[in-house]
Amino acid sequence: MAYDSNNIFAKILRGEIPCKKLYEDDFALSFYDISPQAPVHVLVIPKGPYENQNDFAAHASEAEMVGFMRALGKVAEMAKLTEGGYRAIANCGLNGGQEVPHYHVHLVGGGKLGRMVERD
Repeated sequence: MAYDSNNIFAKILRGEIPCKKLYEDDFALSFYDISPQAPVHVLVIPKGPYENQNDFAAHASEAEMVGFMRALGKVAEMAKLTEGGYRAIANCGLNGGQEVPHYHVHLVGGGKLGRMVERD
């Protein structure tokens, strides 16, 4: 499947849709989720056109991978999640609950979190 350059995160990266930005560097953009599922809920997305975690792992350069992982750590610190703990969640594909076809990681925390997986 080809990357959909009209997905909402691609539009945010191009500045076509505003976001409440927390962090940005050459490799990643982080912003607050518009529908938070925890007291603190931020998204971190790579700047490259990667559909999901599998696509990123297979096609991102080493510099993109390292830059993205470092951005995750910086964002967790900036969002004040590192002291109390947090979750880093990357939903992948339909059964994994991925809603936007651009690789992204949810950083959630700010309080005790519930079960990691709920079954339907």
